[in-house]
Amino acid sequence: MSPDGSTLAHGIGGAKDLPISPELAIAGATAALVISFTVLAVAWRTPRYDATTSGRPAPARLGAVVDSTGWRVLWRVLGLALFLYVGTAAILGKDLVINPLFGVFYVWWWVGLVPLSLLLGPVWKAISPVRTINLAFAKVSGSDPERGVFTYPERLGHWPAVLGLFAFVWLELVYPYSTEIGPVRLWAAAYVAVMLVGGALFGNVFYERADPFEVYSTLVSRMSAWGRRDGVLVVRSPLANLDTTPALPGLVGVVAVLFGSTAFDSFKDSTRWVQFVQARDVSPYLLNNLALLTFCVGVGAIFAAGTMLTGLGDDLQRSQLPNLFAHSVVPIVVGYVIAHYLSYLVEVGQLTLIQLSDPLSNGSNLLGTGNLDVNYWLSYHPTLLANIKVLAVVTGHVLGVVAAHDRAIRILPPRHQLTGQLPLLAAMIAFTVGGLYLLFAA
Repeated sequence: MSPDGSTLAHGIGGAKDLPISPELAIAGATAALVISFTVLAVAWRTPRYDATTSGRPAPARLGAVVDSTGWRVLWRVLGLALFLYVGTAAILGKDLVINPLFGVFYVWWWVGLVPLSLLLGPVWKAISPVRTINLAFAKVSGSDPERGVFTYPERLGHWPAVLGLFAFVWLELVYPYSTEIGPVRLWAAAYVAVMLVGGALFGNVFYERADPFEVYSTLVSRMSAWGRRDGVLVVRSPLANLDTTPALPGLVGVVAVLFGSTAFDSFKDSTRWVQFVQARDVSPYLLNNLALLTFCVGVGAIFAAGTMLTGLGDDLQRSQLPNLFAHSVVPIVVGYVIAHYLSYLVEVGQLTLIQLSDPLSNGSNLLGTGNLDVNYWLSYHPTLLANIKVLAVVTGHVLGVVAAHDRAIRILPPRHQLTGQLPLLAAMIAFTVGGLYLLFAA
């Protein structure tokens, strides 16, 4: 976004942001994955992560605060207050790109959930306004918010969240009127309505399984140091925490949409794609729709193939493997979000805070932030930004290889524990090469 706020676009940059050799970055990243796998094969022979024993209890005072009613109420009040404040801007604010609704919707909500969940745990579960409203309805009616009218079907798993996540990235990346207030307002209203009805029908389990933002935030929080064991707050290594991710139906779909949409966001701005679209008589809108779907389905298909091409023991079915290994894609998703959206989050996130002081675009300064200036220091240091981006991608893939290796030596038969990982390693190398290529090509 430009300093005057006239354009709401992903100010991510591509080759201009990365003054280092793409060939060197891709070769180095590939070498890092192969070396990591080799070291793991030699030195990591037994599983090290166990959800029932990993981690140590958090300090007693911290645990008491986090588990207190006052702490939970504080976060619920903050979440509801922000919801009502931004809702006022959505309903009464002007249809201008400087309306803070856009920054909160596309930047704080979508991208900001990642660092917050990494630092604090499942943030959206704590502040979700739809959870708060559902809780209020339950209190008034005398019902239990944990229980709904029906039992949530286990076979659905995270698939409703997959649809919700795809609907969001479609609005953000493909829909041509995504910076008009009407479509954003309609999307948000539909989200709230579906969540409230789902919570009433199936209880809070609906939010855990089907709320796209709670699933997103909770999945990323598996890479934080905060976890739970038998209801007790514990401190774990991020990879041990990641290993506790439930292998529910649709988990592969969630990571495929998150990863595939981020890759498409780079791809749609590449010179080759822009030239391809301009040279065709077909509608660019149709081509972008097909490309987004292809990226998401393609990521899921490549990952599924990489996990299923292995030998199995008698207690597993091949179709179970993709969801059992899907947690290993979470570090990759986090790495690409950092690489792709870092400058966007830092700079447009600041601009959003400034715009929030004037929710009705009438010159007010309600929060006292209206006179602040956006700091563009990060964009003025492209070499540092380039190093951060490449490091984030490589680190994400290496951590993904570690997570997959630990899971493999736990669930695969001994004769396939190493050779069975080779197809998945090949898939991760393909993700690395493709992701870095798109990062440079944008």
